[in-house]
Amino acid sequence: MATVTDWIEGARLRTLPAAAAPVIVGSAAAHYLGGFDAARACLALVVALALQVGVNYANDYSDGIRGTDDNRQGPARLTGGGLAKPRTVLGAALGCFALAGVAGVALVAVSGTWWLIAAGAAAVVAAWFYTGGKHPYAYMGIGLSELMVFVFFGLLACVGTSWTQVQSAPWWLWVCASALGLLSVALLMANNIRDIPTDCASGKMTAAVRLGDRASRWVFAACVWVPVALIAVVGVAIGLHPLATCALGVGAAGWAAGVSLPVLTGASGRALIAVLRNTGFSTLAWALLAALALVLS
Repeated sequence: MATVTDWIEGARLRTLPAAAAPVIVGSAAAHYLGGFDAARACLALVVALALQVGVNYANDYSDGIRGTDDNRQGPARLTGGGLAKPRTVLGAALGCFALAGVAGVALVAVSGTWWLIAAGAAAVVAAWFYTGGKHPYAYMGIGLSELMVFVFFGLLACVGTSWTQVQSAPWWLWVCASALGLLSVALLMANNIRDIPTDCASGKMTAAVRLGDRASRWVFAACVWVPVALIAVVGVAIGLHPLATCALGVGAAGWAAGVSLPVLTGASGRALIAVLRNTGFSTLAWALLAALALVLS
């Protein structure tokens, strides 16, 4: 029987700060544009967190029944590690998706943005077929996984949150969303760099496997450093004082250096678990810096 700790580990809490980040920035953007709504922001946060945990449990289930997690280097998975029955893990994933769906319908109902139901449904479908189904795109290694993460956990999550509150999406908001999308891709890359040896053995052809260890590490670094430049662009766009804009860049650069240095100097295996955690916190830190700039402008 899996313990409560096992289920918490299976939810992969280290990914949740990155899930919350787009909601924070989208809500701060709504405040800047004069339309912040706390209740809608909370509903968006429930959607984001429930969807992320659902994705994590769904991946645990799908990778586990395929045998991909049989010889993993990270923490034991619920399914692959034999800690819980596959159908129980599947039920947990579906329960999370259901919660995200209920909160999402409530959000679009109070905001009148009904078109977002289609976007939300697409996000759930993308989440399931990441590692689920007969031909999961996470096993193709053609960059589709990274694209889906960029779109759904960056663009849609950030712009969608703002749109449900103020129904406006200026270009600088898309810049914010793109930065958060890149940081989410970095989180995925860190995970896949760690798993290159076991993924190769199990036949899971991620982009990291196809690119190789060295190139994947540089892709990771690019994904955490480009947002440093983008936060400066946002500061200029919203009319922030030049010194404050520089401070934003310096703060973001400090986090980027902290997470990229271990990866570029060869951290591997379990050492990358800390990188995963810190990349999530780096994403949250970027979001808080951007949100602070938007709220104080």
